[in-house]
Amino acid sequence: MSFLALENIHHTYFSKTEANIALINISLTIEEGEFISFLGPSGCGKTTLLSIIAGLLTPTLGSVSLEGKPIVLKNNQEIGYMLQQDYLFPWKTIKENVLLGLKLRNEKKLSEDKALQLLGEIGLQNVEEQFPKQLSGGMRQRVALARTLATDPKLLLLDEPFSALDYQTKLKLEDLVSSILKTYRKTAILVTHDIGEAICMSDRIFMFAANPGRIHKIITVPDELRFLTPFEARNHPVFSSLFQMIWKEFESL
Repeated sequence: MSFLALENIHHTYFSKTEANIALINISLTIEEGEFISFLGPSGCGKTTLLSIIAGLLTPTLGSVSLEGKPIVLKNNQEIGYMLQQDYLFPWKTIKENVLLGLKLRNEKKLSEDKALQLLGEIGLQNVEEQFPKQLSGGMRQRVALARTLATDPKLLLLDEPFSALDYQTKLKLEDLVSSILKTYRKTAILVTHDIGEAICMSDRIFMFAANPGRIHKIITVPDELRFLTPFEARNHPVFSSLFQMIWKEFESL
């Protein structure tokens, strides 16, 4: 049994005058501990599929299961979702923001201590009593990561979490997120437009084509890159050749 399984997912958005097919015939499996990227152009349904996996959207057809159990339209506490924007509450301290999920779930103090330990592990010591406006964009995204991980989700969904950051901060956060997810042995799905980001962070890449959204190709990232940090992977000779291959695949669509 696969950790996450999608079977024959189709999704159509309906309006009063038309029907827009967003996804067609999406079937895939992901194993526990894998880091997967959904890579493709705008309009190919990547974020729609992520919302379906999260249980935020019910597909027109098909099913999604996590550890053999169906994911339904509800607040699924086994899934963490990290977005482009950090969505920190500006009137709450960093500590209050990180602990928000635990507070909503009435977790005990032991879990709070572990959650605050996360801030130190991601390089944010001694900021607990500060407010989001006192932090840089990269620091705020790290707080968002700590908040997402604090509830100990089984599956982490990342919807272009680095896209709004400058390039240097983006590279640093790629390394940090990769390291943290390996340390905590999390299964993750990253939605991205960035070929390089998909290559350097993933075990496998699902390439999507548009109109309608569908899986075009599945690429397994070579071991030479998978066991390096994202920054190191970008400087490996294999990175360049894989980048060019993926680029040519998209040009052929």
